[in-house]
Amino acid sequence: MIISILFFLILTLSQCVEREKQVSLDPRGAAYAGADQCVACHKNISHSFSNTAHNKSSAPASDKTVKGNFVFDKNEYFYRPDVKVAMEQRDSGLYQVAYKNNIERQATRMDIAIGSGRKAQTYLYWYDDNVYQLPVSWFVPANSWVNSPGYPATQVRFDRNVPIGCFECHSSYIKLKSNEVVGSNVLDNLDRNQVIYGIDCERCHGPAAEHVIFHKEHPEEKSPRNIVGYSALTRQQKIDMCAQCHSGTQTILKTIFDFKPGDTLLNNFFAKSTHINVDELDVHGNQTQLLMASQCFIESKTLTCTSCHNTHVSERDRMKIFSQRCMNCHNQANHNFCSLASSSKTLITDNCIDCHMPAKPSKSITLLSNGQASPLADLVRTHYIKVYPEESKKFISVKK
Repeated sequence: MIISILFFLILTLSQCVEREKQVSLDPRGAAYAGADQCVACHKNISHSFSNTAHNKSSAPASDKTVKGNFVFDKNEYFYRPDVKVAMEQRDSGLYQVAYKNNIERQATRMDIAIGSGRKAQTYLYWYDDNVYQLPVSWFVPANSWVNSPGYPATQVRFDRNVPIGCFECHSSYIKLKSNEVVGSNVLDNLDRNQVIYGIDCERCHGPAAEHVIFHKEHPEEKSPRNIVGYSALTRQQKIDMCAQCHSGTQTILKTIFDFKPGDTLLNNFFAKSTHINVDELDVHGNQTQLLMASQCFIESKTLTCTSCHNTHVSERDRMKIFSQRCMNCHNQANHNFCSLASSSKTLITDNCIDCHMPAKPSKSITLLSNGQASPLADLVRTHYIKVYPEESKKFISVKK
């Protein structure tokens, strides 16, 4: 009897030790496994997701992650003929170097790259426990260095502080150590050693340590356990998962790093929003409000972000795939197919997007390239789905 009890205790303790070994040292806490733990069972999805803009939304700055041009004569941004910032690769990293009359005045290393580089990237640096934006960014449509958003166009500045809110949508976690008031500003003191760059699995799927432990102990069980299933969420809960970062500037009640699948944003994370005229919404960052104002969303009972977006796969600019998803609802059998289909059927079925979700200039993201008199607006596809007659005419005329 005593031997049996001892055996049971030893077995139980050994399982506890094994469990401790399986839980990662994720900075978010013991409830999180870390994205590397997902690969064993979800290898293909993990590999595919690693190539998405979400996963590459931030990274330590290096010659592999920074997309800008460092070639001589292509690596400069001029504020005035005698004032420039040059992007230079030095022994200790990649630097933005301010010159006046070709005399070096300040050299600051790029520590963090923000943005996947599909459209643009901006760069940050650490100063003690604070993060600041560097003066020059990379803009892919212009294939050139541009003045960073928020900075004056005629003066080199390195002093734009970056709060934790930027990391809440461009990373999976960064630890806030404290706040301090400096003049009229509140500085977030952040821990550079406790950062999870990019958007990872658990940022969307929630804490997964118990899920990982269970399925390692029960590899024969194929039904997901101890994790929130996306299909079990309500429509609004599904929308809220994306709305954390795709619903514009909100009055924040608490950090959205605390958001878990199934949580409700309104009144818990975001203060109660007031009605906003769709025409006043910028196309950048307000995808949720624009979508929910669309008749497609209003008349549907099931349409959510993932009705169109496969978040595990990079599908940028693959118009035919997105159009096929439109036609799951809009087709001849439902008598709600495109009225222009008869003029060019193949063309229309390959691209619903340019007519009904055209790229519009952002009012909030504008960038000034060398030699430009006025800043260039970033073009972002509107999520206010409707008929845009002028866009349709333009599309048909170009494709004829």
